[in-house]
Amino acid sequence: MTKAHPARALFADAFAGRIDRRDVIRRAVALGLSAPVVAALGQASLRGALAQSREGTLSVTYYDWILNLHSPIERHDEEFRQSTPLEVEVAPSAGFSTDIFFTEARDQTSTYDLYIGVTPFLEMIQLAEGGVIEPWNEYVSPELIADIAPAMREEGTYNGQFYVWPFLLDVIVQGWNSDLVTKAGLDPETPPATWDEFLANARKIRESGVAPFGCTFDFHAWRSLLPITHSISTDVYNPDGTFMWTSDAAVQALEIMKQMTELANPDVLNEGTTDAGVNQTPDEQAFASQAAAYYIKYQNAHLRFAGTWPDPSQLRLAALPKAEGGAGGTVFWDTGAVLLRYGKNKQQAAQYMEKLTKDQRVWEHSVTGDPPEETAVGQLPVYQSIWNEYRANRPAWMTDWAFAIYDGLANARAIAPTRLSVSQFNLAAPHYVRYLKGETDDARAALQACQDAVAAEMQKTQGAPTPTA
Repeated sequence: MTKAHPARALFADAFAGRIDRRDVIRRAVALGLSAPVVAALGQASLRGALAQSREGTLSVTYYDWILNLHSPIERHDEEFRQSTPLEVEVAPSAGFSTDIFFTEARDQTSTYDLYIGVTPFLEMIQLAEGGVIEPWNEYVSPELIADIAPAMREEGTYNGQFYVWPFLLDVIVQGWNSDLVTKAGLDPETPPATWDEFLANARKIRESGVAPFGCTFDFHAWRSLLPITHSISTDVYNPDGTFMWTSDAAVQALEIMKQMTELANPDVLNEGTTDAGVNQTPDEQAFASQAAAYYIKYQNAHLRFAGTWPDPSQLRLAALPKAEGGAGGTVFWDTGAVLLRYGKNKQQAAQYMEKLTKDQRVWEHSVTGDPPEETAVGQLPVYQSIWNEYRANRPAWMTDWAFAIYDGLANARAIAPTRLSVSQFNLAAPHYVRYLKGETDDARAALQACQDAVAAEMQKTQGAPTPTA
């Protein structure tokens, strides 16, 4: 019998309540686990010992950034507790990790009922095929599911079942600092319509001296290469869901990114400093410090980091530029909620999600923030009925950019889910980054190396048994 990996064994012992908190922390520190994971495991050991008494108490765990950015959730939870016992915790899910949920499911148990923090293209297939989550269909009315915007409903559906209840919508857009654009002699109210215009404007920013860098972006493929590819063509996924790394559209997109790199902050290709490198990335600081005028990323990044400017009203947002004759698409995703198969309070979880996703305090705060303490986030609601009501009776706090971003879903496409999750992009990154750094001058060859790395890994997963709980 194969001996369990020490970290996996520790997770299993902690969640089952087999060891006390002191031993959990001692073993976790010895394994070099991060402080948030150590703390979460210590708490889990206490919860594991009391697991049998959890019936009737809804247990919710969040990816940490959601609670950090959306403070009205706390007020929602206070009110929900008036009718339903509720426990809310931060999940040890850095870098999109779902190890905790798999570890518990193998023992047919779950510390939590509900996890809010799943991005469908990254985690949905693994969690569904691994028996970690179950569909929402039994617990949610067909009318509510039908009310979700079609693109988002499709994004959270796998094998005809609704697995990921969308919560927070993000769309990749372009944004710019209108003050810098004006000082460079450009029109601050007219977005670049094509990538050629975008690059020309970014060059003029740098040449004018109003800012050291013309543009910035997040080099992670799902935040740059794929959205730019979608602006050219959205027909870029293989039957197994993997990205067509060597498609003509991807090659053109990478060549555009190379020109953007030459106009961006020199650390633009560095990993972020938190969350396994995916957050607190260099582009965010460049835009926040007004060192770069144009910015490609999801709208919540533009809003949060422009919120640190002396005058945040100088921010402008628009759809991505597109190539001549291109599709004019982009990438969107929702961060949503999954129902853990071995949780105990399924109907209460559905009630919690319906109340949360329809709570207008969440959406007002997301659009406006609470300056100066809290910037706007810009993540948007998912129900067609809510948007119809906004159009019929526009709230005083609603803004034009929110409608524009929601309406942009007509040309957007979700990234196809795969069994590889984020590893598809992690495997590819070193190869296309070499091209962006100028270490190789052939974009197609760089993307062929990406394709080969991803195909080899996909072959391994297809040859391996599907993970089961």
